[in-house]
Amino acid sequence: MILARTLIDVRPLRTSPAFRRLLIGRTVSVLGGFMSMVTVMYQVWDMTHSTVWSGAVGLAQALPTVLFGLFAGSLADRGDRRRIYLANTVGQAVCALLLAVQGFTGRVPVAGVLALVAAQSGFGAVAGPAAGTFVPRLLPKEQVAAGLALNQVSFQSTMLVGPALGGLLLGWLGVGACYLVDALSFAVTFHSAVGLPELQPEGEPSRAGLNGVLDGLRFLAGHRVVRGALITDLAATVLSMPMSLFPLVNAERFGGSPRTLGLFLSAVAVGGVTGSALSGAATRWGRSGPVMLCGAATWGGALALFGLTTSPWAGMGLLALAGAADTTSVISRGTIVQTRTPDALLGRVTAAEQIVGQAGPNLGNLRGGLVAGWTSGAAALVSGGLLCLLAVVFVGATTPELRTDADR
Repeated sequence: MILARTLIDVRPLRTSPAFRRLLIGRTVSVLGGFMSMVTVMYQVWDMTHSTVWSGAVGLAQALPTVLFGLFAGSLADRGDRRRIYLANTVGQAVCALLLAVQGFTGRVPVAGVLALVAAQSGFGAVAGPAAGTFVPRLLPKEQVAAGLALNQVSFQSTMLVGPALGGLLLGWLGVGACYLVDALSFAVTFHSAVGLPELQPEGEPSRAGLNGVLDGLRFLAGHRVVRGALITDLAATVLSMPMSLFPLVNAERFGGSPRTLGLFLSAVAVGGVTGSALSGAATRWGRSGPVMLCGAATWGGALALFGLTTSPWAGMGLLALAGAADTTSVISRGTIVQTRTPDALLGRVTAAEQIVGQAGPNLGNLRGGLVAGWTSGAAALVSGGLLCLLAVVFVGATTPELRTDADR
């Protein structure tokens, strides 16, 4: 009985056929997206052998979300979110098909490839806030956390499997075939959502243009719990994101073996999958605030200890713990956003959460690299982890609602 309550809560799969279809479609699409990510990185490097162009791939993927995300959220709060999601899924599929065509022909310059990647990311930036409103409309409030946990375990699992499948398919069939698989994955996503009912915002629709965006920002500034949740995420990512430090720490502490480096990267993902799979107790408890704060604090503490360890096995254990804690914190933060935000504002708040998720890790990796350049990789890890801990303690101390209130 205790084990059953610890395992991930699968009630949403039984009670909501619409959620079940969406989860399947999302899983297939994200799997195709990770395969496509490996493909574009490989293609750009093969075309240019330039780290500058390779780095530009990440910029092409992230910049549309940061630039257009809040306006996309305002759009999602003005019209039928189902139609917005379907239209932009078609846009993503068309971009993937064009990438497949250029992959088969090899006649598009690297700038054209990146333009298609940016266009696909732009459609995704609009679809994301609309999709972020689906779970609380399809599930009863007491199952929202469980639904988000199922989404998270799907994402973490595809993150483990997708790049490897992409590499295999690249070797067997080439660049064009990988992009074509991504395009077909959007067809599954479209089919999973086309049967949804009309999903108009509940309440007063968003005002047009900048006014609607400013209304969303005013809500974020004034709602202490939702604001605290997003600040906690920023603390965890900007202050202590470790990925850029792994190669340096591996060389400083563990002999620089590429196998060790790969295991460090995998350990975080394995911890994330495990944390999602064992999220049942946290999602059933109904107190997302304390769970989120504890998860973010554990993430920072585990990374600080990783910066001190000299044992690769202990290091992998700490990274797995960090990955599990981060996933638990992400699920809890999403639950807070979904249950505390009025439906009429949910598209804009989801867009802000999406931007934090895109920008935070990139800024965190930059911060880690700069601090490591002044000191060492270990010092950057330890200081980042401790700063994260302090920031989480500050958020908890100044936002008592996060420490005490149950999900409502």
